[in-house]
Amino acid sequence: MARAGGVLKMAAVVFAFLLVIFMAFQLLEINMDFKIGSVISRSVPINEGSQPVKYKCGLSKSCPVGHFAFRMASGAASVVGPRICLEDKLIMSSVKNNVGRGINIALVNGRTGDVMKTDYFDMWGGDVAPFVKFLKGIEDGTVVMMASFDDPSTKLNDEAKKLIADLGSSVISTLGFRDNWVFVGGKGIKTKSPFELHIKNNADTNKFEGWPDVLEMEGCVPQRQD
Repeated sequence: MARAGGVLKMAAVVFAFLLVIFMAFQLLEINMDFKIGSVISRSVPINEGSQPVKYKCGLSKSCPVGHFAFRMASGAASVVGPRICLEDKLIMSSVKNNVGRGINIALVNGRTGDVMKTDYFDMWGGDVAPFVKFLKGIEDGTVVMMASFDDPSTKLNDEAKKLIADLGSSVISTLGFRDNWVFVGGKGIKTKSPFELHIKNNADTNKFEGWPDVLEMEGCVPQRQD
């Protein structure tokens, strides 16, 4: 019994010794990690300006003073409606439930940038007369934003095309069945607008079956000063 007790005591001493050595190495390792981490943290500079700059409506750059930032997209086939963003505010989209088949249009005060009215006109199964009446009622100095969805042209007549051309459009006369088109012009504009994109419905180049690719456009519209 005495011999067995001695063996147990010796085993306990050895275990305690090994435990002390293990704990010592653990503390040493933690201390080394802490010191190395401290050195690394002190040696790596903190880049406080690393956050990407965000511009209104997600533009690639900021607009000059006295300009309104906009970004817009045509509809995608007959599934996803167009989007129009102005001064970092989404003013027309499927989410807002204010877009539809045909030509989608937003009227903006050219001096203040306030949205005056939004609407859409079905150019496939609708009547062009309400659209013509709407176009004739646009006041001078109004910024006019238009985006196609599905089919923007079947019901367009010469009178409607002339009214849109007077807003600064260069391609409205050639707009065809299921073409995609985005445009920003103005009532009283003296020249053709630089803000217009158009892609033809072509079976050989269409991205979707029966429809061309989505058009996206961004820019800075000059604020009316007079």
